[in-house]
Amino acid sequence: MEKTKNETYALITGASKGFGELLAFELAYRRINVILVALPHEDILSVAAKCRELGVKAETYEADLTNREDLLRMTDWANKNFNINILINNAGKGGTQTFHKSDLSYVDNLIQINVLATTIITHQLLPNLLKQEKSYILNVSSMASFSPIGYKTVYSSTKRYIQHFSRALCNELKDTSVFVSVVLPGPMKTNSEITGRIEKQGLLGKIGLITPERAARVSIRRMLKQKPYILVGRRNYINKFLLALVPAKIRMRLMTKAASREIQF
Repeated sequence: MEKTKNETYALITGASKGFGELLAFELAYRRINVILVALPHEDILSVAAKCRELGVKAETYEADLTNREDLLRMTDWANKNFNINILINNAGKGGTQTFHKSDLSYVDNLIQINVLATTIITHQLLPNLLKQEKSYILNVSSMASFSPIGYKTVYSSTKRYIQHFSRALCNELKDTSVFVSVVLPGPMKTNSEITGRIEKQGLLGKIGLITPERAARVSIRRMLKQKPYILVGRRNYINKFLLALVPAKIRMRLMTKAASREIQF
């Protein structure tokens, strides 16, 4: 495979389902070629086929991003074969568990996929992005990054890292062709498990609830408009404001109580 000089692609991780799949479709609607990265055996080929039906080229790569060798093989393949002008680090892992009762592999995977994979992929693909006339990076954080949350102890911490990493890198690259955005979605019912967890949280879990379709549409539009900080839905702007007003001790207590209800799910 040889690079076509003027042909560019967007690379999306976690593209086989949920938010990642919808982000891929939004790019395809805009006639942007895509490289879809997902775990093996997640039917990424069907997502690619749907993107091609929208008139774009769609390539696929199956990799376990918690495996350093897999990850580096993927970025090496992408750099050798494609001009990449959009990178979307969507792949991530969530969940709610009592920290000391959780399996070590659960904790390790959260950090590997949410922190290390995003950081390494960005590091490895950035020289490619810098070669393009105009490029974009979109990292997916969460509203959970605004406060420490018990039972989401590691998850909320990793999403805080993504928020800080993105804002810092945006500032570092301000005089280059690459613009960095971070999106902080609120609760989204992307599958039955997540829907169950949201329902268990009660009212607090439903505040700021948005459809993943809308979140994907707004994320791509604002990324292309070079918005560094992307919130989706008016309620989440209000939520951010209210979170800043509530004393940290009370905020953490309320959010931890809501998260504790998920343990029963």
